Amino acid sequence: MEVILLERIGKLGQMGDVVRVKDGFARNFLLPRGKALRATADNKKRFEEMKSDLQARNLEMKGEAGKIGSKLNGKTYVVLRQASESGQLFGSVSSRDIAALIMADGAEVGRSQIVLNAPIKTIGQYKVPLALHPEVEVGITVTVARSADEAERLARGEDVTVRRTEAEEESAAAAAAAEALFEPEAVKAARGEEGAEGDGAAKQAGAQPGDAPAKATKGKRKKKTEEA
Repeated sequence: MEVILLERIGKLGQMGDVVRVKDGFARNFLLPRGKALRATADNKKRFEEMKSDLQARNLEMKGEAGKIGSKLNGKTYVVLRQASESGQLFGSVSSRDIAALIMADGAEVGRSQIVLNAPIKTIGQYKVPLALHPEVEVGITVTVARSADEAERLARGEDVTVRRTEAEEESAAAAAAAEALFEPEAVKAARGEEGAEGDGAAKQAGAQPGDAPAKATKGKRKKKTEEA
């Protein structure tokens, strides 16, 4: 579909450009958000009539975005989250979370203006761009940590996660396998279940539980025969 851009759109063009885009992108984003018009003869004429107003409005919005950007550019925001020793978050940090932090700091920024390709899921420092206006983009730093002290360590460039070597991973896997193999007998003995110790001794001797009583009975029969 061909459309007329009503504002500058990154990687597409400037205000007034006629560009070809995918139908879905036009119907779901550009047209309903007032960023473009279908490139018909009537709309081209309409654009020329509204061009001066669009340019004036664009300059006003650009100025407002520039003021907000000057306050935010280069700032660092700290997000505290629970995470594992390896740094994996029990959850994530989304564009909604970042927008809430910025708004709590006194600046109004929408979720759509935060350029975050995917939610943050691990501890660390992240550079996050803010597209405040088609012609105004600034950057902030988001530090995700488990505590304020850890956030300071991350700011100093320290590695705060626990990393296992390949040998440690193999050792941990072997230990887990051994524990899974012997755990039932160990748990039984730890609980002090009746016969647990005796059963284990019988198995080690190659006998089955209950063999001892049978042998005792045989001995009694032999004694009676000798007496006779």
